[in-house]
Amino acid sequence: MLNYSKYNHWPDEDLLAAYSSSANADYLAIILHRYTLLLLGVAMKYLKDKEQSADAVQQVFLKILSMNKLPPIQNCKAWLFIVMRNHCLQLLRHKNHTLSADALAVEVDRIEDEEEEDWWKSEATLQHLQGALQQLPTDQMRCISLFYLQQISYQQIMDQHGYTFTQVKSFIQNGKRNLKNILSQKINETGGNK
Repeated sequence: MLNYSKYNHWPDEDLLAAYSSSANADYLAIILHRYTLLLLGVAMKYLKDKEQSADAVQQVFLKILSMNKLPPIQNCKAWLFIVMRNHCLQLLRHKNHTLSADALAVEVDRIEDEEEEDWWKSEATLQHLQGALQQLPTDQMRCISLFYLQQISYQQIMDQHGYTFTQVKSFIQNGKRNLKNILSQKINETGGNK
């Protein structure tokens, strides 16, 4: 058993390295304890219930502690945020099976958009947006343009272009990810800041 106070001041990277070399879960527990409030806050944002959120944090802790091997982690705080967010979205998907798929997808997209709403608003990004849109595959470009720029609903896109709901959702999600990657690359090449 580790003396937590001895290691509590260690940076996340050192604790992860110690965990990787020793497989002693106590190092990982120190990191998880460090970010408990952050994870609880993320869970509250999605689940809107204190008890469910506390349970979700415990589930994520157990999930991480039971992993045989952690993925490469560059930023522990960001990684934990993503793990918690994905866990909450998964819980919402299972919990809200009574919601229509369209309503649930729009809600998930709304939450994700709130988190990333400013990534594309910088001047450098806006300068590259039109060119980046043209680099997307046709279906992704069409769905992104219709949904975000023309404010057309999933159902209208499906009706106009014969896509299924799953296709529209996939085109939009993949298009957003690809667009962000293209824009980040262009901004880095020109020395602009996101």
